[in-house]
Amino acid sequence: MAAKPTKLVTFVWQGKDKAGKKTKGEMQSSSIALVKAELRKQGIIATKVAKKGPSLGLGGGGKIKPMDIALFTRQMATMMKAGVPLLQAFDITAGGIEKESMRDLVGKIKNEVASGSTFADSLRKHPDYFDDLYCSLVASGEQSGALETLLDRIATYKEKTEALKAKIKKAMNYPIAVVCIAIVVTVILLVKVVPQFEEVFQGFGAELPAFTQVVINISEAVQDYWHIVLGVLVIAGFLIKRTLKSSKAARDGLDRLVLKLPVIGEILDKSAVARFGRTLATTFAAGVPLVDALDSVAGAAGNVVYANAAKKIKEDVSTGQQLQFAMKSSGIFPAMAVQMVSIGEESGSLDEMLEKVANFYENEVDNMVDGLTSLMEPIIMSVLGVLVGGLIIAMYLPIFQLGSVV
Repeated sequence: MAAKPTKLVTFVWQGKDKAGKKTKGEMQSSSIALVKAELRKQGIIATKVAKKGPSLGLGGGGKIKPMDIALFTRQMATMMKAGVPLLQAFDITAGGIEKESMRDLVGKIKNEVASGSTFADSLRKHPDYFDDLYCSLVASGEQSGALETLLDRIATYKEKTEALKAKIKKAMNYPIAVVCIAIVVTVILLVKVVPQFEEVFQGFGAELPAFTQVVINISEAVQDYWHIVLGVLVIAGFLIKRTLKSSKAARDGLDRLVLKLPVIGEILDKSAVARFGRTLATTFAAGVPLVDALDSVAGAAGNVVYANAAKKIKEDVSTGQQLQFAMKSSGIFPAMAVQMVSIGEESGSLDEMLEKVANFYENEVDNMVDGLTSLMEPIIMSVLGVLVGGLIIAMYLPIFQLGSVV
């Protein structure tokens, strides 16, 4: 009689990594003890593990997100490390997925593998979710007989890169939020508050202060032409989006521009270095030759400046130059990153040093994002204070002048 598959439950956990930094996440397993054991393998000390409560909207189709792929990879790695056969691992993993679209994708991959395709070939049939790097690493794992180890590396890579992307989005969204809040507050004041004062001023019969008159003119312009301004903004947004989608030159120009922005540019710079180190460490540790691994790095760079640098480094390395000198000659990598790669090459532990480079710059990005968040809070208050205070002063100036005359 066949053994009944173990039912998996989703657990939410909190803990601390090797550096003592707080972290959290979700994991599917059959018990809390197994969750804690798996976290210990990842170098995380669990402080809290509990079953995840029911959530709304997860049972529907839903768009498959990169974190869904990361979770699927982690589950497959865990199942295969436990000695579960590949096809059965698909069944167990699919049984624990709540998102229907993701469950269907796992089912399709399983059917393709069951019909004779390799795991890597099955994944290549779904390029929207599994990129060339992912498929190449799975193929290397199948060929070397260490698929569970490679899946574990891929899972770690996906989790780290998605966490890094989330931090970048957080850093980019905060300034945008400040601007949006400032615009909304200003428009409300100009449309609702200033007209009330304008009616009062009409009875004064005296010339208004220049500052007050400017604010009233702006208020009238907003009320009369708001639909035109909104239309221009919508059309401009559409044209910019279309241009970026269709023009590689525009995308490349934007990539170069964002790296020059204050604060944000430095965050993106360090995140690109971290992604370079993480991708190269993952592929090189999987047994991929360095020259071929640099191809994967160029594809996963996320910025044309670092993609072009990776291609140039590949050319230099293929002619016999050491990686450290090729990185240094590119002129975009920090001295610390180059030095750590130099130590890795000399000691024969390049993959470990590249991983340390990735960890170091990921922590740098994390700290800078936290610092930016703390910095933006008083900036928000200052901007709103200046806007609201300026409008209030503009409205009360005539009243103050009238009081001084009386």
